[in-house]
Amino acid sequence: MSKYEGKKVVITGGSSGFGLATAQLLVAEGARVLITGRTQATLDAARERLGDRAIALRSDAASLADIDALADRTKAEFGTVDALFANAGVNGFAPFEATSEELFDQLMAINAKGPYFTVQKLAPLMTEGSGVVLTTSVANVLGLPMLSAYAAGKAALRSMTRSLARELLPRKIRVNAVSPGPIDSGILEKSMPKEAAEQTKAQMAADNPILRLGTPSEVARAVAFLAFDATFTTGAELAVDGGGSQL
Repeated sequence: MSKYEGKKVVITGGSSGFGLATAQLLVAEGARVLITGRTQATLDAARERLGDRAIALRSDAASLADIDALADRTKAEFGTVDALFANAGVNGFAPFEATSEELFDQLMAINAKGPYFTVQKLAPLMTEGSGVVLTTSVANVLGLPMLSAYAAGKAALRSMTRSLARELLPRKIRVNAVSPGPIDSGILEKSMPKEAAEQTKAQMAADNPILRLGTPSEVARAVAFLAFDATFTTGAELAVDGGGSQL
């Protein structure tokens, strides 16, 4: 029997990056997954890769109407949920002096408000002993330039991890966070020219204690551990960063 046979999992931001890698790991071990994303073409491609055990739903993590629709679809498809990976998020690079209200609001809406209400709406469907995993970032403990608003949103998520873990104790739902560091997820290539992205990745690897970048699959294994195997752990944040925030 596969490790996660029969488990039902919701992954927001599951069409690429950490979310897709986690969906792939869980599907390979027998789970059924419902993934969300904002871009239909990317969702369709992810659904094709994941196969029949996956359901793909277009959903905006910042929209409460979409979050309500996600909860309704989840109930219709699964009835109950064994794990929730509230992973949807966006990056936003800007110097402090040039950070606009629009960028600040976007980062907070998607990276902080979205996960908060996703957990609120899906918690009633979660089974006793189930796990919630939030995606924070090493930026919430390191003073990194160009990321002040992004880091603030991720720090808010770290606080929510503790608060929601406490509030969901009576339902026997655990809440933890995975905190990725420099991961080669392809996001740099989407935000800068290829040569600049390669130079940036080389510098990030050289600056990391393990002297390399991590992979989405390494984050996925940490998420699966927190969601299912860390049965005596709640309110914690697990750094997956090659030691960058610790050493």
